[in-house]
Amino acid sequence: MPELPEVETTSKMLNDLVKNQKIISVWTDYNSPYFYGKNNIKDPKYFAKFKKEVSGHKILKVWRRAKNVLIDLSGDKTILVHMKMTGHLLFGKYKFEKTKKTSGVGTNAASGKWRPVDSKSPLAGPFSRFVHLVFELSGGKHIAFSDMRKFATVKLIEDKEALKKEFAPFGPEPLDEKFTAADFKKVLLKKPNGKIKTVLMDSTVISGIGNIYSDEILWATNIHPERIISKITDAEFKDMHKWTKKLLSKGIDFGGDSMSDYRNPLGLRGEFQNHHNAYQLKNQKCKKKGCAGKIIRKVIATRSAHFCDTHQK
Repeated sequence: MPELPEVETTSKMLNDLVKNQKIISVWTDYNSPYFYGKNNIKDPKYFAKFKKEVSGHKILKVWRRAKNVLIDLSGDKTILVHMKMTGHLLFGKYKFEKTKKTSGVGTNAASGKWRPVDSKSPLAGPFSRFVHLVFELSGGKHIAFSDMRKFATVKLIEDKEALKKEFAPFGPEPLDEKFTAADFKKVLLKKPNGKIKTVLMDSTVISGIGNIYSDEILWATNIHPERIISKITDAEFKDMHKWTKKLLSKGIDFGGDSMSDYRNPLGLRGEFQNHHNAYQLKNQKCKKKGCAGKIIRKVIATRSAHFCDTHQK
């Protein structure tokens, strides 16, 4: 799942690429009975309303909150996109290739696939061919959403007050300049009996951290992922705070992590996966200087953890 650095990379790039353009129209082939009656474009009735509400509006800003991409529109509306496991937003010139007539999905009378006009561009990569949502823009190009497993959430937030309520349960942003080491310790201690790996990934405690960056933070700070929060020292809290900011910023600098499906809006891979010290390095020798350990994998509260069996205590 894209984490804070991947979502931040997507949001910043899209903001530069689509800001001040108008949404001309929207297409989708999402259609899931499980979502009927819910605020999600996978319900065709909701999508029809969604399309009507966003078409003709100007994109004012694209930004991030937690693991969500937010597209602010004129008229005080915001499109919320949570990319979930395998989703990523792409930008470029696309064309629709019809296949056969159907009874209609969403507001479309024909089925088919959206493909980039340039079949040799990174947008045509194997992880970006699962396009299930397309925004046609006034500049002649498109925002296309590739979502192989169709887990994503896309919905419209009607006003700023509703947006505020949407994010009320979320914890603070770890890269906020005002988020101090004291704040970091305070929010983690809200779950004193929790295991640090699990609590770091809890979005109600702190926003945006998932499997990749929690593994890397704990490796860097010598902390075992099953350490109980109340057993962490003040010095360790400060060290974790420092490395949380450092590693998330590093992830952004490298354009995110493309160990799995993630691609940026131009269809390109990030590079943070080339700088892992723990995540997905099972059975490899620990890279910590002077450490004779190796990286092991263990499932903790249904999520995998990668850590050194020697220096992480």
